[in-house]
Amino acid sequence: MSETKHIETVTKVMEALEEIRPFLNKDGGDIELIDVKETTVIVRLLGNCSSCHINTSTLKLGVENTIKQHVPEIVEVINID
Repeated sequence: MSETKHIETVTKVMEALEEIRPFLNKDGGDIELIDVKETTVIVRLLGNCSSCHINTSTLKLGVENTIKQHVPEIVEVINID
């Protein structure tokens, strides 16, 4: 991925995270972008989201779907602790 394309992708991912952030904040959580590698986004769930028993659902159904709407070339979103 070229540097320009990488910057565009990161910008779009950040826009997607800003869209979903209020929903995470409402439950006492947050999200941090760690990296974007080709078609994979690496994030860290924070606050209540980090220990929530449904954080996998939140990640896949909420975060990943929102990111894919903004950046269709993203294949997966991975949470690291």
